[in-house]
Amino acid sequence: MTLETAVKAIQDIMWKDEGVDGDAQRLSQLVWMLFLKIIDDQEKQSEFIHDNYRSPIPEKLRWRHWAADPEGMTGDELLDFINNKLFRELKNLKTYDKLGELVKEIFNDTFNYMKSGTLIRQVVNKLNEVDFNKADDRHHFNEVYESLLKSLQSAGNYGEFYTPRALTGFVVDMVDPKLGETVLDPACGTGGFLVHAIDHVRKEVKTKKDEQLLQKSIHGVELKQLPFTLAVANLILHGVNVTDQIERGDKLSRPLYDYGPKDRVDVIVANPPFGGSVKDGTQANFPLEFRTKETADLFLVLFIQLLKPNGRAGIVLPDGTLFGEGVKTSIKKKLLQECNLHTIVRLPQGVFNPYAGVNTNLLFFQKGNPTKEVWFYELPLPEGMKQYTKNRGIRPEEFEPVKKWWQNRKTNDNAWKVSIKEIEARNFNLDFKNPSKNGAVEHNDPKEILEGIMQKESDILGILGEIREKL
Repeated sequence: MTLETAVKAIQDIMWKDEGVDGDAQRLSQLVWMLFLKIIDDQEKQSEFIHDNYRSPIPEKLRWRHWAADPEGMTGDELLDFINNKLFRELKNLKTYDKLGELVKEIFNDTFNYMKSGTLIRQVVNKLNEVDFNKADDRHHFNEVYESLLKSLQSAGNYGEFYTPRALTGFVVDMVDPKLGETVLDPACGTGGFLVHAIDHVRKEVKTKKDEQLLQKSIHGVELKQLPFTLAVANLILHGVNVTDQIERGDKLSRPLYDYGPKDRVDVIVANPPFGGSVKDGTQANFPLEFRTKETADLFLVLFIQLLKPNGRAGIVLPDGTLFGEGVKTSIKKKLLQECNLHTIVRLPQGVFNPYAGVNTNLLFFQKGNPTKEVWFYELPLPEGMKQYTKNRGIRPEEFEPVKKWWQNRKTNDNAWKVSIKEIEARNFNLDFKNPSKNGAVEHNDPKEILEGIMQKESDILGILGEIREKL
């Protein structure tokens, strides 16, 4: 049986269980099992290398004890063990090392959705067909895992955690992190940018010392439980020791100027959450002129703070940031004065369908020198398409023309540049339309008009909130 067939069989088994509802729960259910299986396989290797290795997981809770035997616990006995012993004790695990802390963190907000112990045994037995110590098994499962992550796009609000891999790959390639440079995604979701950064830098790895340097240089932070767990598994599948490289938390919850030189990094690649509001009190962590409830805008300010001098960033931002006023103007002014915003790639409609229909952009900038001019590149939709869909998303080859243009920039039907004087004259509005499209009118698309109205209302509410706080 192929690995793809085994995973499909697992999904089919879960469909039969009345406790699991929807793609997100199926994926969450699979991932906590997968996590314990991966950890157990890794520990077998650690035990072989180190005679005194001690697992942070109590012996009776380790995968090998309750799951490895295909004819072991099943039915009500297995269900009772998982609900009343495995989860309860892992949530309250007494930790003495970082792996134990990670296990406890993952299980604190993880749930067993399945209600049939018999079906759980069937899933477990399928997972036992994979040996994560075998490079070939790991490689193939890595590919299957990517397809599982992609299924989040149809999982309602959970789709926000997934960034198309064609996009993450392009951003990482253009920012071009090098071996020894620190790479951070402060809102890493399922770890897509980090995985591409690992693959990109690993091409330079020649020795064991190089590999250790690479692993120490990759860092991710994620607030929400499901994507955090998915990211942990994703990095493990890419051969990264995750105990120091990824953490669950909120980078916006700390006062901006508490981040000093020791917190700064060489490279930031990220798709910060947008369209949502930060939790109460978060705005107070930022200077008054940057206070807003729009998460993407606060993350942009944070990115500038977290970059080292000459540090580079490639990030995703919605159109609203480009043309918004008020606080957004102050943030863009800071960006253009403290960084060289050298490139904006305007993405086609529907890149993040079906969970987000807003128009988005890729911003590339380097900290240290102010912006003198900004190059724009409008990525066209493939011929014959009106927008991307769930079944036909953006593909890597669609970025090839941009890559060819990148090193030898010239104005063409899709590319143009704008001087800082033009930007300042428009009060730092960065929503410049493609001049090669005759008769182009700003925001002539009804969706753009609606987005603009909603954004202005949001800005007004933010300003009113600031006034209320001062009264």
